[in-house]
Amino acid sequence: MTGNAMIHRRSLLIACATASIAATVSTASAMPQRFTQAAFDAARAAGKPILVDVTAPWCPVCRAQKPILSRLTAEERFRNLVVLEVDFDSQKDVVRAFNVQKQSTLIVFRGMQELGRSTGDTNAGSIAALMAKSVDMARM
Repeated sequence: MTGNAMIHRRSLLIACATASIAATVSTASAMPQRFTQAAFDAARAAGKPILVDVTAPWCPVCRAQKPILSRLTAEERFRNLVVLEVDFDSQKDVVRAFNVQKQSTLIVFRGMQELGRSTGDTNAGSIAALMAKSVDMARM
């Protein structure tokens, strides 16, 4: 390769890496994270919109919800939503604290207030409406 070709290739690689990092950072706020009491308490204290997703890897309904939640949380209107995943099998204390009876339960909060929940829902429209309850309250 010539010197100019090497410089062009490096510039292209740097541009691609920068774009990739920027895309990751711009969507990072709605990326799901494992539920911890500290993360939940901090989000509540800050008055952030929160989605608690009680899930299990073996659950077919949970698997159907994953791509829906992924698409919705990538939308601009849900960019500030804090998504916390609770493992139904290994986080039984959290499951009990939220009074959850089944995996595939979605619960939305705004600050200290629970605004709604659903169980077993795989309809993108109704999941979006549930999530919007916490986000729309933020705009008021």
